[in-house]
Amino acid sequence: MAKSKHQSTGSGAIIALLILAGTIGGGLLGQPSAGLLIGAGTGSVIALLLWLRERARD
Repeated sequence: MAKSKHQSTGSGAIIALLILAGTIGGGLLGQPSAGLLIGAGTGSVIALLLWLRERARD
């Protein structure tokens, strides 16, 4: 099995930070659950886009 020539981008930190930011932002607006879901959704979309970008490079 051949090794890839470039390092892959980890997107777990992006997801975690957006979940946290969404929860805090939602909490300030009185809707922490909605903020958590928005943060999780946004982080997942960004992680998916990063994965697709790296997949296209191979």
